[in-house]
Amino acid sequence: MVRAAVQVGPRKIEIQEFPRPQIGPDDGLLRLEANGLCGSDVEFYKGHLRQGMPAFVPGHEPMGIVEEVGENAAKRWGVQPGDRVALEVVIPCRSCFECLTGSYQACRNRVGGHGVTPVDVAPSLWGGFAEHMYLAPGAVMHKIDNTLPVEVAAMYNSMGAGVRWALHYGQVRLGETVLVLGAGLRGIAAVIAARAAGAGTVIVTGLEADAHKLALAREFGADHTLVVDGDAAEDVVERVREITDGRGVDATLELTPMAAGPVTDALLSTKHGGRVVLAGIKGDREIPLRTDLIINRALTVQGAFGVDAKAMAEAIALIESRRFPLERMHTHTFGLDDTAHAIEVLAGEVPGESAVHVSVHPNL
Repeated sequence: MVRAAVQVGPRKIEIQEFPRPQIGPDDGLLRLEANGLCGSDVEFYKGHLRQGMPAFVPGHEPMGIVEEVGENAAKRWGVQPGDRVALEVVIPCRSCFECLTGSYQACRNRVGGHGVTPVDVAPSLWGGFAEHMYLAPGAVMHKIDNTLPVEVAAMYNSMGAGVRWALHYGQVRLGETVLVLGAGLRGIAAVIAARAAGAGTVIVTGLEADAHKLALAREFGADHTLVVDGDAAEDVVERVREITDGRGVDATLELTPMAAGPVTDALLSTKHGGRVVLAGIKGDREIPLRTDLIINRALTVQGAFGVDAKAMAEAIALIESRRFPLERMHTHTFGLDDTAHAIEVLAGEVPGESAVHVSVHPNL
């Protein structure tokens, strides 16, 4: 039997047991080392996303050791038992039009995904908050260096988001000015990616409660950090104009969860002809959008969905380069029994705890 943390409702996670999956020639079994947490885990936990969803094993950033793999699957994935791999969320069919033309994240035949598929879909173990996880034939995986510290290796998804949002969507280039709205883990990852690409000036915003995150952002290369609430609140648009001599930034990444104001700040802070990337989940709230700003400033606005294989591979290469002291971002490690507490720590709901990167280690 395999132990797993199952979300059965908003703020309700139970430890349950499921039969260990039987592996055939086309699939496999992963022994979980760690699963990183992100803001969407918090919103799932609170019930802000996918309300009424049947019980499921959360955890969409699973990383671990291949324990069993079928002969066909080993050839398809290029892995053997003992390899450490990182998993993408989407499990595509690999044969539909979208998959064959490179848009596998839009696959209409996908089985579901890691950390989002209900437990009533056999064999139930689809998420990373479990001792073992089923590897479906369509799973998209990436090898990752076995010698990296577990906590650092588990940052692959957040670093992938930084790479994709800043470099692929934001198209940040050498010498450009970048504004990152939101100082969470992915905001800091975007700072790292922008610096790796040679960005000239990086500006990051955060709340008073994010002082520790803003300090990390400066450590990883942010030139300016702005506090946007409290007595010392700074006007983001005005400060950006000051820093850029009235020109505006080349690219803005809007990464704040559940907040409306930063969307307008992003449009107003970006130069004429600049790029705006929207990645902050708003829980399906209606957000006022001043379309005249987009039109009159000739802005390119890009929605950001997850992390794809290209960004994942580049992020893993950046992690394996050991160029940046990524271990500085890891703040909390929890076992499977403390999954709910881990999410609450990341959400900032536990007094005295200042989280940046939090991971659950099911076999701890």
